[in-house]
Amino acid sequence: MRIHKPALLIACIITLLACNSKNSKLTITPSNEAEITTEAAPLSKAQILLDRVVKAHGGDLYNSAYYSFVFRGNTYHFKNDGPNYEYAKNTKDGNSVTKDLLVNGAFSRTLDGDPVTLSGKKLKSAAEALNSVIYFVTLPHKLQDAAVQKTYLGVTSIKGEHYAILGITFDREGGGEDFDDAYHYWIHTETNKIDYLAYNFNVDKGGVRFRSAYNRSVVDGITFQDYINYKAERDTPLLDLPLLYEAGELQELSKIETEHIRSLK
Repeated sequence: MRIHKPALLIACIITLLACNSKNSKLTITPSNEAEITTEAAPLSKAQILLDRVVKAHGGDLYNSAYYSFVFRGNTYHFKNDGPNYEYAKNTKDGNSVTKDLLVNGAFSRTLDGDPVTLSGKKLKSAAEALNSVIYFVTLPHKLQDAAVQKTYLGVTSIKGEHYAILGITFDREGGGEDFDDAYHYWIHTETNKIDYLAYNFNVDKGGVRFRSAYNRSVVDGITFQDYINYKAERDTPLLDLPLLYEAGELQELSKIETEHIRSLK
């Protein structure tokens, strides 16, 4: 049977539309699926809180920070270059100077410029001591490390001020020797700065500490602060410490004071 041109034209149009329809489905569906699967997951409350406190204390300035300071009579410096870092401690004894250096996890010691060989245990202890000083001085910068596990623990009040509580634990992999320690940080809801922190530890028979910040200063955009260090009974829950602090039931141990802070950039 002969098909007239109008009928043939209509048939072609229908066929073309059908093909275009199929092609549309083939091109649109994968694109939509890709958009759905690559959409970023919403940030947790803990991550949002940590981002705020890091920004309040110095933010991206930590990534290229280069400072020196004096702590308990020794001179320290820390130099950050993105993921790379260099920490140093100079100790004077008469006319001699011992320098401890920690560069991207590699530790070395010199005495008046000459290398000093340390046993495995002493080397590890010296490296951890240097790292610990810089860790606390630059809080909350290192809370962004991959091994850090963050938990939002709600809000509370201390001495009439409101605080959000950030809980910190560590993965065994990358969490250091004291990966099983736990920390709490009380972050002021208006300033987003750390006013109090507490932690428990298991070395040397273990213990619980609570720190209250004071003498806060900002040097070239980065916040530094000193702490009064308190002791609580072992196994005291960290969340109970603010009430014990307000009641005057914590024992003052020491003051953690950072002096002569200078930017070296």
